[in-house]
Amino acid sequence: MTAEQSLSFIVLGIMMIFFMWGRFRYDIVACSALMLAVAVGIVPFDHAFDGFSDDIVIIVGSALIVSAGVARSGVVDAAIQRFLPELQSVRAQLALLVVTVTILSAFIKNIGALAIMIPVAFQFARRSKVQPSVFLMPMAFGSLIGGLMTQVGTSPNVVVSRVRADLTGESFTMFDFTPVGASLALVGAVFLLFGYKLVPERKSQQVGMDQAVEITDYTSEAVVPAGSPVIGKPLSNLVKIGDGGAVVIAVFRRGTHLAPLPDVVIELDDILLLEGGPAALDRIVSQAKLKISGDRSPMPNDKAKADTEAIEAVIATGSPLIGMSAQRLALFNNHNINLLAVSRQGERLKQRLGSIRLRAGDIVVLQGTRRELPSFLQDFGCLPLAQREILLGTIRRATVPLLVLATAMGATALGIVPVQIAFFAAALAMVVFRVIPLRDVYRAVDGPILVMLAALIPVSDTLRTTGGSDLIAGWLSGMAADLPPAGALAIMVVAAMAVTPFLNNAATVLVMAPIAASFATALDYRPDAFLMAVAIGAGSDFLTPIGHQCNTLVMGPGGYRFSDYPRLGLPLSIVIVIVAVPMLMWIWPLR
Repeated sequence: MTAEQSLSFIVLGIMMIFFMWGRFRYDIVACSALMLAVAVGIVPFDHAFDGFSDDIVIIVGSALIVSAGVARSGVVDAAIQRFLPELQSVRAQLALLVVTVTILSAFIKNIGALAIMIPVAFQFARRSKVQPSVFLMPMAFGSLIGGLMTQVGTSPNVVVSRVRADLTGESFTMFDFTPVGASLALVGAVFLLFGYKLVPERKSQQVGMDQAVEITDYTSEAVVPAGSPVIGKPLSNLVKIGDGGAVVIAVFRRGTHLAPLPDVVIELDDILLLEGGPAALDRIVSQAKLKISGDRSPMPNDKAKADTEAIEAVIATGSPLIGMSAQRLALFNNHNINLLAVSRQGERLKQRLGSIRLRAGDIVVLQGTRRELPSFLQDFGCLPLAQREILLGTIRRATVPLLVLATAMGATALGIVPVQIAFFAAALAMVVFRVIPLRDVYRAVDGPILVMLAALIPVSDTLRTTGGSDLIAGWLSGMAADLPPAGALAIMVVAAMAVTPFLNNAATVLVMAPIAASFATALDYRPDAFLMAVAIGAGSDFLTPIGHQCNTLVMGPGGYRFSDYPRLGLPLSIVIVIVAVPMLMWIWPLR
């Protein structure tokens, strides 16, 4: 072992210890490891920041924006409410998510399948009152095992097919991977449905001051316009859309005040007084196609509408708004500002929104242009709360994000463009078509995750550049020679699992597949089972968040720690090895 190889192993070992310790945030650990690798000379100065231009960083960042665009469109809420209104059990929800991601990943890029379903996971978490971390890691692992089922499902399968063609003159075909891969996917999915409890519930690391000041008792007012799907249906159907986060506290019909009984049938032009949190109110308004009272666009054209935002503010002592109502002030006509909702501590407001006399301490949701809102807040003594996304009263483009995502995934599936180009273009399209306002784009990107990835790529690559991977390969070859066939296959799977976090999965196959084939030939075995073993191991990276972009993608939103991954990933890896070895020997006989 050379000095450079020793230093590479030492730096990687120290880095893994600090990751598992969890005392310092993962991006700080990764950057420190990079600087240490540069200091000891195993990462050249001119390659220290190559990771920031790596495709994986682009893919993960773009996928976060695309996923946020799909979530913001409201189409996920509508689909769940329409097709899965009664799916309440956490395990049933997890089963749907894992099975869907697993099957999709067999035919499309697994990160694309995962990006589609992440917004669904967040909606299920909200409905079941659990943390999204319950769903996200099992989904990421499901996307990995789903990719094992077909040749195009994951990069290791594609690479090992090419290696087999070079060695034998014949490549693996599209569904040669299916018998073993489908068995692993089935067993793995069943394990995830029960093993998900091995990971503690974590709160998202993106939680900030916006959650700390969350208000859940806003009063808002909406009109039932023509074309609303709730016309002719009871109020109970409307309340279900809010999943318990909002209620109807009054109904005004042609000047008559009706009690909001569950069996009251909604009619055209009914005025509904709603109470709840901004997210629940937004779901009810958007899915029932209601019109917020007073929600008139401050500017008529589309460009100006995109510049419109809603903000939460508290009415300070001495504000000119105290004792006044929105109707009396003529807020929209005089100031181009809409009052969308009001919250008053310890009191349920039951009068029409426009007639509520405001008091000091009331929290209001105001809508206006970014140019006019600051001056209004200053002139009228309103103090803005911590900024968070308020979708109530905003314009939605439900079909655009789905078309963008479908186009990106279709382009990658057909091989028209590589995945990084497709997803970057999709993220750009989300901004160009105003699915996500420009001001919210960088909020959707998880900066610490991207920095961690970019810093780790040069550090991990030292295993290859110093010859450390070749050294490991030699050790494995010596170990496998003394084992029975089943043991040799197991060693190949386990070794690929262990190496792939530090090399990318395709590089792992390129390093280990020739060794596996040479070992098989030396013992007069057919190479197919050993090549498949390497592909399965390289595609089953469940132990860390850094080996595959799907694991990285869920780390920030799930609030996971580095040490959480082996909690679920190690038992799953053992299950994969136990099932894979006999299946390989059965489907691909050694002699």
